[in-house]
Order: sequence, then C-alpha cells, then structure tokens
Amino acid sequence: MNVPINKLTMIGTGLSALLILLAAFSPWLAPLDPLDQSFIAANQGPTAEHWFGTDSFGRDVLSRVLFGGRISLAIGILAPVLSALAGVWAGMLAGYLGGWTDRVLSRASDLLMSFPTLLLGVMIAAALGPSFQSAVIAIAVALFPRFVRLSRSATQVVRREPFIDASIAAGRGHLSIMLHHVLPNIAGPLVVALSLWIATAIRLEAALSFLGLGAQPPTPSWGNMIRDGMSDLVGDPWPAAFAGAAITLAVLAFNMVGDALRDLLDPETAA
Repeated sequence: MNVPINKLTMIGTGLSALLILLAAFSPWLAPLDPLDQSFIAANQGPTAEHWFGTDSFGRDVLSRVLFGGRISLAIGILAPVLSALAGVWAGMLAGYLGGWTDRVLSRASDLLMSFPTLLLGVMIAAALGPSFQSAVIAIAVALFPRFVRLSRSATQVVRREPFIDASIAAGRGHLSIMLHHVLPNIAGPLVVALSLWIATAIRLEAALSFLGLGAQPPTPSWGNMIRDGMSDLVGDPWPAAFAGAAITLAVLAFNMVGDALRDLLDPETAA
C-alpha cells in the first residue's frame, strides 16, 4: 500500500487532534472560569485580558469556547460511535441473515430515513427533554439508519463470497463468521463514514443547542454560545463569531480526515 499523504490530510488530522486536545485540557488552558460573570466587563471586544472578548454577562469568550468544545466534541464523537455500534450490527444481521430479519430491520431504517436528520434529532431531543444525554441519544438515533444501510449493503456483497460458504461448511457459527470474516471486510467504508458523520454530528449538536435542546446554560457549548450571541449580534458579535469559527474548523477538520481515510482505504487508490 503506497498512499501519498498530502498537506490537506496532515492539516486535517493535526487540526482535529488539536481541537480534541484543547477541549480535553480546557480546565488547565482556559485563562478564566467560563461561568464567572462581571457586568463591568460585559460586551468587551478582544483585549490583552480577554483575547476573544466577553459576552453580555462579562464571561470570558475564550474560556467558554475552550470549555464549550468539551460538550460539542464529546457529543459529536460519542453519538456517532454509539450509533455505529448499534447500526453496524443491525445492518450485518440484516445483510447476512436476510429473510424476515432483513425485512424488519430494513423497514425500520427506511422509516427513520424518511425524516430529515435534523428534524428527527429535534423530535427525539424535544421528547426526551433538553440535556447532554438527550442530545447524544437524539443524534445517535438520527444517524442509526445510515449505518444500518451502509453495513447491510456491504455485508450482502461479502455474504456471496466463497469463503463464507466454506466457513459455514466447516461448521463455524453465524456469529463467529460475522465477527471474524464479515466485519473485517466491511470495516473500511464504515470507518470512513464514521469520521465523516462525526462532522455531521457536530453540526447537529450545534443546531440542537442553538434551539435549546442540548446542554443547558450556564454550561457552555458552541451551539448555545451562538444562540446567546445572536441576542446582540451587532453590539457584541464575539461569542457567536468565535463559537461559529470553532464549529467551522471542527467540521472542516473531520471532513478532511474522512476524505483522507477514504483515499487510504479505497482499493483502487491503495493499489
């Protein structure tokens, strides 16, 4: 395998790793407590003390962006991972077993796919009530049918390979075959999809938080920072501007990682 690593791949990987590290170490990197209010310092632009300015409550925007990354990235990564764990196995069962199992799981995923991703996430988060856990569940369910359909179609291709029939003839159980033969052969496109859908999940988290259905104030997240900043966008644009820039960078970085993985795992490219 001889796949060139271009500059965009290195930038995307480095940027996504940097954002994760900044969020993970935000308690030590943030200059101030993100919840500390100071009405004397409210609505200030960038200064030596407040590099990203302050919001309408005088809270340091840089500190809130760093701490907000913990929530936004945690939801953006955790939800697709949970969705993949459930969706991949459901799709493998549907593609491998076929019959009524395939029909039931396919119709269920088709039903969920009939709703736009954001609308489905909003409906679930609104039904569960606004919270971190609700946002994770809502985004995971919204992405679930996409993993089902991808893993199902890939499994159907592998299921027709002769080595699967040979494993069955050798007396290996279906679960063992799916775990040791099917899953390794469909992992490539699933890893690519996971990295790309992390970017989608970050956008969905921002939308849910903007609508008040994600992490609740005063806990900062990039989405609710934009919502808070929209109340005075002309007089104090800094919270919305820097939180929006963080979302843009995160989505761009994970999309670049996904593109790099797609090139790396594409058999035609890897040849």
